[in-house]
Amino acid sequence: MNYSHTFDGGTATVYIGGELDSHTARDTLAYIDDVIDLCMPRTLCLDLSGLSFSDSSGLAVVLGSYRRMRELDGGVRLRGVQPQPMKVFRAARIERLIPVEQGGETA
Repeated sequence: MNYSHTFDGGTATVYIGGELDSHTARDTLAYIDDVIDLCMPRTLCLDLSGLSFSDSSGLAVVLGSYRRMRELDGGVRLRGVQPQPMKVFRAARIERLIPVEQGGETA
């Protein structure tokens, strides 16, 4: 897994690359929580364009981030979700809770 983040205009963008599964989910969520604590964003954007694989543990990370941002009266959006992770997220109907942007547009 690799992570990085940016903060601009109230939006923290977390870039997540690699594979998000039961072995990496805990560290990934801890990184996202640290970014939230550091930046206190109004919006959290999870850029998943570098994420090649996700299972239900990745879904748990996204939902955990969503819950955390709701506690802070903020929002979450997903960007650049690759086909395999998108299958997992679509099966859970994640787009009912969290906007999913593909190529700058909301899916």
